[in-house]
Amino acid sequence: MKYREFGAENRDTVMLLHGGGLSWWNYREEAELLRRDFHVILPILDGHAGSDRPFSTIESNASEIIAFIDENLGGSVSLIGGLSLGGQVLLEMLSQRRGICRCALAESALIVPSRLTHALIAPAFGGSYGLIKNKSFARLQFRSLRMKQALFEDYYRDTCRIAKADMIAFMKANTAFALKKPIDCASTALRVFIGEKEGRGIRRSAELLRRVAPGCSVTVLPGLYHGEFSLNHARDYADAVKAMLRP
Repeated sequence: MKYREFGAENRDTVMLLHGGGLSWWNYREEAELLRRDFHVILPILDGHAGSDRPFSTIESNASEIIAFIDENLGGSVSLIGGLSLGGQVLLEMLSQRRGICRCALAESALIVPSRLTHALIAPAFGGSYGLIKNKSFARLQFRSLRMKQALFEDYYRDTCRIAKADMIAFMKANTAFALKKPIDCASTALRVFIGEKEGRGIRRSAELLRRVAPGCSVTVLPGLYHGEFSLNHARDYADAVKAMLRP
Protein backbone atom coordinates (compact mmCIF):
# COMPACT_ATOMS: atom_id res chain seq x y z
CA MET A 1 0.00 0.00 0.00
CA LYS A 2 1.18 3.51 -0.79
CA TYR A 3 0.79 6.58 1.41
CA ARG A 4 0.83 10.36 0.99
CA GLU A 5 2.08 12.32 4.00
CA PHE A 6 1.68 15.94 5.12
CA GLY A 7 3.03 17.89 8.09
CA ALA A 8 5.79 17.13 10.58
CA GLU A 9 6.36 13.53 11.65
CA ASN A 10 6.88 14.50 15.30
CA ARG A 11 3.25 15.61 15.69
CA ASP A 12 0.13 13.58 16.51
CA THR A 13 -0.90 11.47 13.53
CA VAL A 14 -4.23 11.71 11.71
CA MET A 15 -4.93 9.05 9.07
CA LEU A 16 -7.77 9.45 6.55
CA LEU A 17 -9.05 6.63 4.29
CA HIS A 18 -10.65 7.62 0.99
CA GLY A 19 -13.89 6.37 -0.50
CA GLY A 20 -14.27 3.66 -3.14
CA GLY A 21 -13.36 4.79 -6.66
CA LEU A 22 -11.56 7.88 -5.36
CA SER A 23 -7.98 8.25 -4.11
CA TRP A 24 -5.93 10.26 -1.62
CA TRP A 25 -7.29 13.57 -3.06
CA ASN A 26 -10.58 12.80 -1.30
CA TYR A 27 -8.84 14.39 1.72
CA ARG A 28 -6.33 16.71 0.04
CA GLU A 29 -7.96 19.89 1.37
CA GLU A 30 -8.32 18.46 4.87
CA ALA A 31 -4.64 17.49 4.84
CA GLU A 32 -3.64 21.04 3.92
CA LEU A 33 -5.84 22.45 6.69
CA LEU A 34 -4.53 20.01 9.31
CA ARG A 35 -0.82 19.81 8.41
CA ARG A 36 0.25 22.69 10.69
CA ASP A 37 -0.98 20.86 13.77
CA PHE A 38 -0.79 17.18 12.80
CA HIS A 39 1.12 14.58 10.85
CA VAL A 40 -1.48 13.62 8.22
CA ILE A 41 -1.27 10.30 6.36
CA LEU A 42 -3.50 9.46 3.38
CA PRO A 43 -3.26 5.79 2.35
CA ILE A 44 -4.19 4.79 -1.20
CA LEU A 45 -6.41 1.74 -0.80
CA ASP A 46 -5.53 -1.34 -2.84
CA GLY A 47 -6.93 -1.47 -6.37
CA HIS A 48 -7.29 2.31 -6.68
CA ALA A 49 -5.40 4.81 -8.84
CA GLY A 50 -1.84 5.12 -7.56
CA SER A 51 -1.95 1.90 -5.53
CA ASP A 52 0.68 -0.81 -5.78
CA ARG A 53 -1.48 -3.94 -5.75
CA PRO A 54 -4.95 -5.19 -6.78
CA PHE A 55 -7.90 -4.97 -4.40
CA SER A 56 -8.52 -8.14 -2.43
CA THR A 57 -10.71 -7.58 0.66
CA ILE A 58 -11.64 -4.89 3.16
CA GLU A 59 -10.14 -7.11 5.85
CA SER A 60 -6.75 -7.31 4.11
CA ASN A 61 -6.64 -3.53 3.61
CA ALA A 62 -7.35 -3.10 7.33
CA SER A 63 -4.57 -5.55 8.23
CA GLU A 64 -2.10 -3.79 5.89
CA ILE A 65 -2.73 -0.42 7.51
CA ILE A 66 -2.50 -1.86 11.02
CA ALA A 67 0.87 -3.38 10.07
CA PHE A 68 2.01 0.02 8.75
CA ILE A 69 0.99 1.67 12.03
CA ASP A 70 2.81 -1.00 14.01
CA GLU A 71 5.99 -0.66 11.96
CA ASN A 72 6.11 3.12 11.56
CA LEU A 73 3.92 4.79 14.17
CA GLY A 74 4.40 2.90 17.41
CA GLY A 75 1.26 0.79 17.22
CA SER A 76 -1.40 3.52 17.39
CA VAL A 77 -2.37 6.96 16.04
CA SER A 78 -4.44 9.85 17.34
CA LEU A 79 -7.32 9.63 14.86
CA ILE A 80 -8.43 7.58 11.86
CA GLY A 81 -11.21 8.78 9.57
CA GLY A 82 -12.78 7.10 6.59
CA LEU A 83 -15.46 7.66 3.95
CA SER A 84 -17.71 4.87 2.67
CA LEU A 85 -15.30 2.04 1.65
CA GLY A 86 -12.61 3.80 3.70
CA GLY A 87 -15.06 3.97 6.60
CA GLN A 88 -15.59 0.23 6.33
CA VAL A 89 -11.82 -0.33 6.41
CA LEU A 90 -11.67 1.88 9.50
CA LEU A 91 -14.44 -0.07 11.28
CA GLU A 92 -12.71 -3.34 10.38
CA MET A 93 -9.46 -1.97 11.86
CA LEU A 94 -11.29 -1.13 15.10
CA SER A 95 -12.69 -4.65 15.10
CA GLN A 96 -9.28 -6.24 14.47
CA ARG A 97 -7.21 -4.16 16.91
CA ARG A 98 -8.36 -2.63 20.17
CA GLY A 99 -6.89 0.83 20.70
CA ILE A 100 -5.44 1.27 17.19
CA CYS A 101 -6.46 4.95 17.49
CA ARG A 102 -7.67 7.30 20.21
CA CYS A 103 -10.49 8.70 18.07
CA ALA A 104 -12.31 7.48 14.95
CA LEU A 105 -14.55 9.31 12.46
CA ALA A 106 -16.62 7.05 10.21
CA GLU A 107 -18.50 8.83 7.40
CA SER A 108 -21.28 7.14 5.42
CA ALA A 109 -20.10 3.61 6.22
CA LEU A 110 -22.36 0.72 5.20
CA ILE A 111 -22.50 -2.26 7.59
CA VAL A 112 -25.86 -3.67 6.45
CA PRO A 113 -25.12 -5.95 3.45
CA SER A 114 -27.23 -5.55 0.30
CA ARG A 115 -27.59 -8.93 -1.40
CA LEU A 116 -29.44 -7.62 -4.46
CA THR A 117 -26.97 -4.82 -5.20
CA HIS A 118 -24.08 -7.22 -4.58
CA ALA A 119 -25.48 -9.68 -7.13
CA LEU A 120 -26.02 -7.00 -9.78
CA ILE A 121 -22.55 -5.39 -9.65
CA ALA A 122 -20.65 -7.82 -11.88
CA PRO A 123 -23.22 -7.97 -14.72
CA ALA A 124 -23.90 -4.22 -14.58
CA PHE A 125 -20.23 -3.24 -14.75
CA GLY A 126 -19.44 -5.98 -17.24
CA GLY A 127 -21.52 -4.12 -19.79
CA SER A 128 -20.83 -0.50 -18.87
CA TYR A 129 -17.19 -0.43 -17.78
CA GLY A 130 -16.02 0.80 -21.18
CA LEU A 131 -18.05 3.98 -20.75
CA ILE A 132 -15.97 5.27 -17.84
CA LYS A 133 -13.39 6.73 -20.24
CA ASN A 134 -16.08 8.63 -22.11
CA LYS A 135 -15.83 12.14 -20.67
CA SER A 136 -19.49 13.00 -21.27
CA PHE A 137 -20.59 9.85 -19.44
CA ALA A 138 -18.07 10.58 -16.68
CA ARG A 139 -19.54 14.07 -16.21
CA LEU A 140 -23.01 12.57 -15.77
CA GLN A 141 -21.68 10.10 -13.20
CA PHE A 142 -19.77 12.87 -11.45
CA ARG A 143 -22.89 15.05 -11.15
CA SER A 144 -24.81 12.13 -9.65
CA LEU A 145 -22.15 11.89 -6.92
CA ARG A 146 -22.63 15.58 -6.02
CA MET A 147 -18.92 16.31 -5.71
CA LYS A 148 -17.81 19.90 -6.19
CA GLN A 149 -16.71 20.75 -9.74
CA ALA A 150 -13.09 21.37 -8.71
CA LEU A 151 -12.68 17.60 -8.18
CA PHE A 152 -13.79 16.49 -11.65
CA GLU A 153 -10.37 16.17 -13.27
CA ASP A 154 -9.07 14.13 -10.32
CA TYR A 155 -12.17 11.95 -10.45
CA TYR A 156 -12.02 11.40 -14.22
CA ARG A 157 -8.27 10.74 -14.35
CA ASP A 158 -8.30 8.24 -11.53
CA THR A 159 -11.54 6.46 -12.44
CA CYS A 160 -9.99 5.75 -15.84
CA ARG A 161 -6.98 4.19 -14.09
CA ILE A 162 -8.97 1.65 -12.06
CA ALA A 163 -8.96 -1.85 -13.55
CA LYS A 164 -12.34 -3.43 -14.23
CA ALA A 165 -11.58 -6.38 -11.91
CA ASP A 166 -10.62 -4.02 -9.08
CA MET A 167 -13.71 -1.87 -9.49
CA ILE A 168 -15.98 -4.90 -9.35
CA ALA A 169 -14.04 -6.33 -6.41
CA PHE A 170 -14.19 -3.29 -4.15
CA MET A 171 -17.81 -2.54 -5.02
CA LYS A 172 -18.80 -6.11 -4.19
CA ALA A 173 -16.82 -5.92 -0.94
CA ASN A 174 -18.57 -2.64 -0.09
CA THR A 175 -22.06 -4.11 -0.52
CA ALA A 176 -21.24 -7.32 1.40
CA PHE A 177 -19.45 -5.82 4.41
CA ALA A 178 -20.61 -6.53 7.97
CA LEU A 179 -18.82 -6.11 11.28
CA LYS A 180 -17.37 -9.32 12.69
CA LYS A 181 -17.60 -8.27 16.36
CA PRO A 182 -18.61 -5.26 18.49
CA ILE A 183 -16.34 -2.21 18.66
CA ASP A 184 -14.89 -1.15 22.01
CA CYS A 185 -15.67 2.56 22.35
CA ALA A 186 -13.98 2.64 25.74
CA SER A 187 -10.67 2.30 23.89
CA THR A 188 -11.56 4.47 20.89
CA ALA A 189 -14.01 7.37 20.81
CA LEU A 190 -16.08 6.69 17.70
CA ARG A 191 -18.13 9.35 15.91
CA VAL A 192 -20.35 8.41 12.99
CA PHE A 193 -21.38 11.06 10.43
CA ILE A 194 -24.10 10.55 7.82
CA GLY A 195 -25.87 12.95 5.48
CA GLU A 196 -29.54 13.71 5.98
CA LYS A 197 -30.12 12.68 2.34
CA GLU A 198 -28.34 9.31 2.59
CA GLY A 199 -29.96 6.11 1.38
CA ARG A 200 -31.79 3.72 3.69
CA GLY A 201 -28.85 1.33 4.01
CA ILE A 202 -26.53 4.01 5.41
CA ARG A 203 -29.19 5.23 7.85
CA ARG A 204 -29.80 1.66 9.05
CA SER A 205 -26.04 1.14 9.37
CA ALA A 206 -25.71 4.20 11.62
CA GLU A 207 -28.45 2.90 13.90
CA LEU A 208 -26.84 -0.54 13.99
CA LEU A 209 -23.52 1.03 14.95
CA ARG A 210 -25.20 2.59 17.97
CA ARG A 211 -25.99 -0.94 19.15
CA VAL A 212 -22.77 -2.77 18.28
CA ALA A 213 -20.50 0.09 19.42
CA PRO A 214 -22.06 1.29 22.68
CA GLY A 215 -20.89 4.82 23.41
CA CYS A 216 -20.47 5.91 19.78
CA SER A 217 -22.21 9.10 18.69
CA VAL A 218 -24.11 9.58 15.43
CA THR A 219 -24.35 13.00 13.76
CA VAL A 220 -26.81 13.58 10.92
CA LEU A 221 -25.62 16.41 8.66
CA PRO A 222 -28.54 18.53 7.41
CA GLY A 223 -29.07 18.61 3.64
CA LEU A 224 -26.02 16.49 2.76
CA TYR A 225 -25.85 13.44 0.52
CA HIS A 226 -23.42 10.50 0.59
CA GLY A 227 -19.81 11.60 1.03
CA GLU A 228 -20.45 15.32 0.80
CA PHE A 229 -19.02 16.06 4.26
CA SER A 230 -15.39 15.26 3.47
CA LEU A 231 -15.54 15.91 -0.29
CA ASN A 232 -17.34 19.26 -0.30
CA HIS A 233 -16.93 20.67 3.23
CA ALA A 234 -13.25 20.23 4.02
CA ARG A 235 -13.06 23.05 6.57
CA ASP A 236 -16.00 21.70 8.56
CA TYR A 237 -14.48 18.22 8.42
CA ALA A 238 -11.09 19.50 9.61
CA ASP A 239 -12.83 21.36 12.44
CA ALA A 240 -14.58 18.13 13.47
CA VAL A 241 -11.21 16.33 13.58
CA LYS A 242 -9.69 19.09 15.73
CA ALA A 243 -12.68 19.08 18.08
CA MET A 244 -12.39 15.32 18.61
CA LEU A 245 -8.69 15.62 19.46
CA ARG A 246 -8.93 18.53 21.88
CA PRO A 247 -7.71 17.58 25.38
